[in-house]
Formats: sequence, structure tokens, C-alpha cells
Amino acid sequence: MTKSVPDKAEVAVEYPDKLYIGTFERTARFEAHLDETGISLSLHRIGAEDVRKSVRMHFHYALFAEILRDLAKTVAALPATDITHREALRDAAKTLYLALARGDSNDDADLTPDQEMRLMHILE
Repeated sequence: MTKSVPDKAEVAVEYPDKLYIGTFERTARFEAHLDETGISLSLHRIGAEDVRKSVRMHFHYALFAEILRDLAKTVAALPATDITHREALRDAAKTLYLALARGDSNDDADLTPDQEMRLMHILE
């Protein structure tokens, strides 16, 4: 199921002789899901043929897990005063954590104190 892009994404694909750059803003759509081998992400800019474009990426689970670990190591780059982005990322990580812990996608669940502590250690 595709959803509207809530903010903005920029994609660059660089080859030795070519550079492709695409921007996906609020009028674009995205889809993200897990499959048997990893994480699938798609961005779609809809419209006339001259502006329409799509980007599809697939990361196997081990690579995506390493990407998450690297992101956790660089949280200090996000200013402590940027509460809006910190809360959005924290809440999304919490939702993913709970879904993985339970084997479902119940995004209304609350963390137990033990789960909160484990999540904090994971994100450190």
C-alpha cells in the first residue's frame, strides 16, 4: 500500500559517466515492507511522463540491521534541540521494535519498562 511522502527524499545514483538525481516531495508516494529476504522501499513520483519516476531499493536483513546500528551511532549529529525529528525517529523505532518483538504490526502498543531499557541499550 503506498502512502504520501510526509517530508522529502533525495536520491542520487552515480555511475562513472552518469549521475541521476531525483527528488520526491509531498506529492510523491512511498511504500515500505518486509519480504522473505529483506526490506523493500519504493518511492514514486506520479504525474506526466516527463516528471514521473520511481526508485526501488531492496536491502537484505543483515545489511539493513547494520544500517540501523550505524544510524544509532550517529544520533549525536542530530541536535538535542531538534525535538520534533528526535521524537519522530524514536516513535518509529519503538513501533518497529514492538512489531518485531510481537511478530505483528500493532503500533498502538506500549513498551514495558524492561522493553524500554532493552531498546535504550540497543539504540546506544
